[in-house]
Amino acid sequence: MRPIAITIGDAAGVGPELALRACADPAVRELCRPVLIGSRALLTRVADRLGLGVPAEIEDPSVAGFDPAAVEPGRIQAACGAAGVAWVDAAIAGCRAGRYAAMVTCPLNKAALHAAGVPFPGHTELLADRCGVAGGEAMMLYSDTLAVALVTVHQSLVSVPASLDPARITRIGVQFAEALTRLRGRRPRLAVLGFNPHAGEGGLFGDEERAIVPAIAELLQLGWNVDGPLPPDTAFTAARRAQYDGWLCMYHDQGLIPFKALAFDEGVNVTLGLPIVRTSVDHGTAFDIAWQGRATHTSLVSAIALAMRLA
Repeated sequence: MRPIAITIGDAAGVGPELALRACADPAVRELCRPVLIGSRALLTRVADRLGLGVPAEIEDPSVAGFDPAAVEPGRIQAACGAAGVAWVDAAIAGCRAGRYAAMVTCPLNKAALHAAGVPFPGHTELLADRCGVAGGEAMMLYSDTLAVALVTVHQSLVSVPASLDPARITRIGVQFAEALTRLRGRRPRLAVLGFNPHAGEGGLFGDEERAIVPAIAELLQLGWNVDGPLPPDTAFTAARRAQYDGWLCMYHDQGLIPFKALAFDEGVNVTLGLPIVRTSVDHGTAFDIAWQGRATHTSLVSAIALAMRLA
């Protein structure tokens, strides 16, 4: 059975509970040999509180300044942000050394990362930097019924237009199409969304589509089946979902709002463009229900299953 690294995310969030539940899930055990990356003492605290078992296989790297006994569930803590990054680094190192077939991550808290002085807004940018591909990564949210990829991710909406470069849109479109081909065994048909209402209505509502149109032309020239720019407000109707295999979205919420509305429980976050396989849950740290036994590990199981498919 191939080993897979599962980082437990922010210690004060739902990640530790999800990781413990996933390790005990027979469906996961049939797919891989899960190895948790995080604090054994912290995991034992959570397990004791919730009546869960603690798996034998835990990689517990030393993290300066992290005290498992001092973690308060549901509260932003700089020490948890720093520890979360250390656990991700350990998983990356294990994947690159060939000890793990893939890595699956539980959620980090962006405010805790910031409090710890981490210069990245989330996993995607951190992973790209650590793997030496910064600027070449892309985020895909995947389920067997819906898939979206994002041209821009963790940045303000006002800054997005300046980031809509035709070469960037083309690169991410190719990465997205290649990933869907690999996962579904056929070349996909992609919908490329516009930025403005009605995809700009011929320039009446903005001209950001001028960066999108040449990217579509380039993707077509490369042999990919793409349409657009499509009006974002009708791109995810039932008829459109029957027509397309994937949606290339210009900014974070344009893709994630429909994805989470339609595929939240089984959704998986995949980082494209890395030299390793990395998947993640499609939700956050859920501080409001941390360590309460209320979190569901469905998305984590889906992330593990998809990681093994990709690996």
